[in-house]
Order: sequence, then structure tokens, then C-alpha cells
Amino acid sequence: MAATKKDDEQLSMIGSFREFQETKHINRTTLVSVLEESFRNVLAKIYGTDENFDVIVNPDKGDFEIYRNRVVVPNGEVADQNKEISLSDAQKIEADYEVGEEVSEPVNFAKFGRRAILTLRQTLASKILELEHDELYNKYKDRVGQVIAAEVYQVWKREVLLVDDDDNELILPKSEQIPADQYRKRETVRAVIERVDNENNNPKIILSRTSPTFLQRLLEQEVPEISDGLIAIKKIARMPGERAKVAVESYDDRIDPVGACVGVHGNRVHGIVRELCNENIDVINWTANTRLFIQRALSPAQVTDIKIDEENKKAEVYLQPDQVSLAIGRGGLNIKLASMLTEYTIDVYRVVDDNAQQGTEEDDVYLDQFNDEIDQWIIDAIKGIGLETAKEVLNAPREMLVEKADLEEETVDHVLEVLKKEFE
Repeated sequence: MAATKKDDEQLSMIGSFREFQETKHINRTTLVSVLEESFRNVLAKIYGTDENFDVIVNPDKGDFEIYRNRVVVPNGEVADQNKEISLSDAQKIEADYEVGEEVSEPVNFAKFGRRAILTLRQTLASKILELEHDELYNKYKDRVGQVIAAEVYQVWKREVLLVDDDDNELILPKSEQIPADQYRKRETVRAVIERVDNENNNPKIILSRTSPTFLQRLLEQEVPEISDGLIAIKKIARMPGERAKVAVESYDDRIDPVGACVGVHGNRVHGIVRELCNENIDVINWTANTRLFIQRALSPAQVTDIKIDEENKKAEVYLQPDQVSLAIGRGGLNIKLASMLTEYTIDVYRVVDDNAQQGTEEDDVYLDQFNDEIDQWIIDAIKGIGLETAKEVLNAPREMLVEKADLEEETVDHVLEVLKKEFE
């Protein structure tokens, strides 16, 4: 009965090792090292030392062997039972043993006791898990910025859980998803590896589909001139799922960077646009000339004049009335992206002729004088974007008042109506 119990313990341990070998993607040498170290720790606790023990681990078969080596000494002269064995006891193992020879005998691990076995198994499981986490972290930390294709495993409200080819878990948070994205279990999703968090040795691989890097990698895959180093992507600004602006530069005068990126009839960006849920992509030529770069960034609007404040990173852009809406774009997207791309705060103004301007200066009224019809907080919000007088507000684009002053459209319409009446 006792022998059966010992055999069961041995088989149980062997089964555990096989499980580790089969289910964990761990380097074989490392696995053997961890297993041996764990055994030696237990041996040292039981016998006081592990120096005279041989531990043989076979991860392929999932088994192990432990041998204790003791020196044969004359009967009655055993000083350390762990390291020495009497001649008579040695000859019970093998009759021809003599004094001074070394006896190697197998150790039944089950004799260590159930508690020791359970402790060992828990220690092994913990160390193997730690190794697995280390390997996962090391595998992905050097892949940050790369595009990966993974399978959707679970869809939650705040994030999507994906798995790679090795069944490692990857996380796509809601904040990193394109608003129009729809995910179904087992479908393949492409995303860029945004970062790898490692809190308490518990790595989390965070993916992103909204990062500018994702768009950059897609362009590199579709445009050979970029991957070959003939064209460089200098800057990307994105409103995920809506619109993006990409500034590119050619290192070969014979290559048109914009044309190369777009392709014939847009064939090189069509696939990217579909991948990004119909996100419109504007490709422009990069330049170190700030004034020209801002002008290009506001395309398709035609800019009349630009005043640059280098110190405060601000730009006042003047346009003809019919170009204002183009510069701002639907929902303010164009001017937002232009600001992100150029890293300048861009304010848009309508161009008025000198006569009109003169009349404005003469007849203009400060906004504070309208506080009987317009709430003071609204006036303060408008003044906060640099508009002090009624004519300045009337000459400013409606869309700018909504976006910059952070006012509701109905509120802006009411303000404009009140101010217009003043000059009728």
C-alpha cells in the first residue's frame, strides 16, 4: 500500500513536469535549470546540503532521477550520515564495496513527505509562471511599434482580448479602437504593438489601431519607396476613423513623394483606407519652411496670408471668405489635424478690404456692452480666444467660435444675431 502511494506521488510529479513541458513555451535549458534548482532547494532543507546529490531531469520524457553519493567508511566511524556510509551498509547494496569508494544510490522523492512534495510543486509552478512571464515580456518589448495580426478571443465593453499564434493574450483597449470598429470572435485583427506593461512581473501587451504608428506601418507595407528609404514619413496626424494628414519627404529628386504614396488612382491607399474604416488620408509634401508647411497642412484651402508667432507656436491664417470653411473642415477636422501636424495653434480669420476695416474700427463696439443680452460667461469665453469687439466676432468663422470658444451652435447663433442687429 505504501509502495503504491509512493509510486502515485512519483507519477504525480512526472505528470506535472510533462504539463510544464507541453503547455509552456520555455527554453529547454532554462526549464531543466529551474527544475534542478527547485529539487536542490528541497534537498538542502532536508539534508543540510545538496552538494553530494546528483539531480537528473529529462524534460522530454517528463521524468527525473535523484542520486545521493556517500563515501564508504569503516564500521562505527560514520560522522555524517548524509555524506558517509558504513562498510557493512554499503555491502548490503553491493557486496564488493570497499572503504574509500563512493556509493551512489537512488533517492525516492516520495519519502520526503507529502508537504515537501506539495511545496515543491507550488514552487515549480510559481517559477515556471515567472519564467513564462519573463519570456513573454522579452519577446514583445522589442516588438513595440510592429504590426501584428491576432485572433479575437473575447469582446468586452472596455477592451478586446486577442491571442497570437502562441496563444499569448493581447489587449486592445477601447481607447485604442477606431470608433467604427466591429469585432467578432475568431476573426483576425491587425494592430500595432503600442506598449508592454510589466506590473509585478505580469506583462500586458497593449495594442492600438488609433496610433499614428499604425498608419505609418501600413504605409510602409504598401509603399515600397518608404521601406526602401527613398521616401520618409516626417509626421502623421490622425483623427482615427475620420481623417489623417501625412507629411512625407523624398530623398530622390526623381520621385514625387505624394504621388508615390497615393499611387495610380489611389490604389496604394485604398487598402489602408478600408483597414482604417474609411479614414480619409491626405498626403502632403513636408518642408522645413513653417509658413509653407502650415499652408500645405490647411489644404485644400487657399491661404492669403500667415502671421507666425514662433515663441508661442501660434499662427494667424487669413483667408478669403469662401476658403474659410475649407480650412476649418467638417466638424473642425481640417484645422485640428493641421494644428496637430504642424504643432502650431492655428487661428483662422476672414480677409476684409481696407474700407471695410476702416469702417469696422470706427463703428465697432466692445463685447462687454452686450452683457444685457448675452450672458457674461459667454462673452468671457469669446474674449478668451482673442476676440474683443462685435465686428471681430462677426468677421470670425462661425465654426471657429464653436470650436475655439467651446460653445454650443445655438449659443453662437444667438450671439451672432444679437451682434448683427447692432449694425443694421
